[in-house]
Amino acid sequence: MGVTIKQINAFVAIAKSRSFAEASGQLHLSQPALSIAIKNLEEVLGGSLFTRSTRTLELTPEGKVFLPVAQRLLDDLDHAMEDISNLFSLKQGTLSMAAMPFFAASILPDILVSYQSQHPNISIRLHDIVNELVIEEVRSGRVEIGLCFHSGKDEDLEFTPLFSEEFMALLSVDHPLADRDEVNWVDLFNYPFLTLLQPSSIQDTVKKVAKKLDLTFSPYIETHQLSTVGYMIASGLGVGIVPQSCHEQMIKTGAICKKLVNPVISEQVGIIHRKRHALSSAAFSMKHQIIKHYQKDIPLNNDNI
Repeated sequence: MGVTIKQINAFVAIAKSRSFAEASGQLHLSQPALSIAIKNLEEVLGGSLFTRSTRTLELTPEGKVFLPVAQRLLDDLDHAMEDISNLFSLKQGTLSMAAMPFFAASILPDILVSYQSQHPNISIRLHDIVNELVIEEVRSGRVEIGLCFHSGKDEDLEFTPLFSEEFMALLSVDHPLADRDEVNWVDLFNYPFLTLLQPSSIQDTVKKVAKKLDLTFSPYIETHQLSTVGYMIASGLGVGIVPQSCHEQMIKTGAICKKLVNPVISEQVGIIHRKRHALSSAAFSMKHQIIKHYQKDIPLNNDNI
């Protein structure tokens, strides 16, 4: 039989008050129940903690050694209970999440401002990484939620759709296709193509369209950063595609975006998290905040399944 919190509380109360009667009143326990708790504790520990007489109650040498240990155990428990309560009530904690860089730059700032105003003591660790790594980080449990494209093949992940993201052609302002309102994929493939290095959902999209149209795709330049692609295209090095939400970011690089047609390509963007794993209060609140931002009538629950 192990030591119980009730026994530790009883021991500390008696040791401080030097009275079973007074400790009994403090703990709202009868004196017989208090005596049994101390007897059981002494049996577990293997010796007496108090020396008793008709008039005095003193700690044994072992009891004196055990008192600060017992008090520390109770203090640690109180602190742990307070910390857990604060996590549930969102008074403290850390949320780890992931998002593709262009979504992190264009979508999340307004959402995070609102979240911070409601939960100022929750710190956020944001991994701004490519789509495939967002999925990997969520699947591994290193982050709780991710914002990414829907892969359609991750059965172990819960996907909550938010919006549909259309891809646009990225050109320099003086490009031969720049005066058009719409750009055909076939025309776009006539020019050097700039894209992100693999793994990249953008490059995967280009490859799928090229295969569908029976066109050859051979990237001219591949980089890690979409902003680098934008600056290079603005300099006249070629063409590319970007999600529509990157429009403002690309304009800042000096490039321009045009509607991309024949075919029009779009992907669903949403929130992912692991199935059969409950979200922390901080992550659940963030998910709700993101959905609220897009005014989606999506039922929320935080079940394990």
